[in-house]
Amino acid sequence: MSDLVFGLDTFGDVPDDDSGTPVSDAQAIRQVVDEAVLAEETGVDVLALGEHHRPEFAISSPETVLAGIATRTNRIRLSSGVTVLSSDDSVRVFQRFSTVDALSNGRAEVILGRGSFTESFPLFGYDLADYDVLFEEKIELFAKLLAEKPVTWSGTKRAPLEDADVFPKTESGHLTTWVGVGGSPQSVIRTAHYGFPLMIAIIGGSPDRFAPYLDLYQRATEKFGTTAHPVGMHSPGFIADTDEEARELHSPLRRWAETGSDRRTSVPGRRRCGPLPWAAAPNTALTSGKKCCDIS
Repeated sequence: MSDLVFGLDTFGDVPDDDSGTPVSDAQAIRQVVDEAVLAEETGVDVLALGEHHRPEFAISSPETVLAGIATRTNRIRLSSGVTVLSSDDSVRVFQRFSTVDALSNGRAEVILGRGSFTESFPLFGYDLADYDVLFEEKIELFAKLLAEKPVTWSGTKRAPLEDADVFPKTESGHLTTWVGVGGSPQSVIRTAHYGFPLMIAIIGGSPDRFAPYLDLYQRATEKFGTTAHPVGMHSPGFIADTDEEARELHSPLRRWAETGSDRRTSVPGRRRCGPLPWAAAPNTALTSGKKCCDIS
C-alpha cells in the first residue's frame, strides 16, 4: 500500500431523479452500493458511510449498508464515518463491525465519534446532558472489547459486564478503530490515551488551524506511552467536470445548508451527486485528504 490512501465518504444523500423528483430512501441506499462498486473499480481505497437520522440522508445504519457492499466488492476498505458511539451500545457496535469484517474478509474499519448533530440522542432515549459521560464510558468499554477477550467493566450509563465474551471475533484479532475529532483538544488527548488513530474532521475553515492538534496528539501519545498513528484529515468536497460547473451545482446545496431547510423540498434543480472525496495515510485507510464525516 502506498503512503497515500484515497477514499470517499457519503451520508447517502437523497438525490433527485432525472425528472427532478427525490428518489426513495431505498433507491438512495441501493445507489450508494452501486457507487461503492464503481469506486472500487476506479481504484478508490476506502469508502466510509456516515450515520444520520434526518430526512435528507438515507443512511442511518452504516454497517448494514457496508455489509451489503462487502458482498459485492473484493478490495476496497469499508468504514463508518462516523459511528455515533454516544447514542449506541459499545458491544453491539463491535459485533456489527466484526460481522462486516467477516463478510468483507477483513476490510472493516470504524470511526467513533460523539456526533456534531444530536438527533440520535432523543431518538434512542439518551439525555443530551449526558453527552460527555456517555462517550467517555462507551469508548472505555469499546477499547476493552477490541482485545477480543472476556471483559469485566462497569459504568453509570450501562449495565455492568462480568467476564463477558463478545462474538463474533474478527479473523485477524484486530478491528481498525479511529476516533473522529472536530475541534476539541480534550478529544485529541482522549484519542491518544487509548492509542487510537486520530481522524480530524475539517467541516469548515482553513486546515491550518488544526495543525496544533497534530503536535498535541504526538505529545499526548508520548506522555501516555501509546502509539502515534498516522493522522487522518477529512474535509467536504464537491466535484464536477469543471470548476465552473461545480460552483453552479453547489450553490443551491450551499444555500440549503446555510438555511437548514428540508433538502427534499427546498432545493430547486438539485442534481444527483455521489460520495465526497478524501484521502488517507499508510497502513490501513483514511488519512490526509477529503472526506465528509459527522464528528466532533
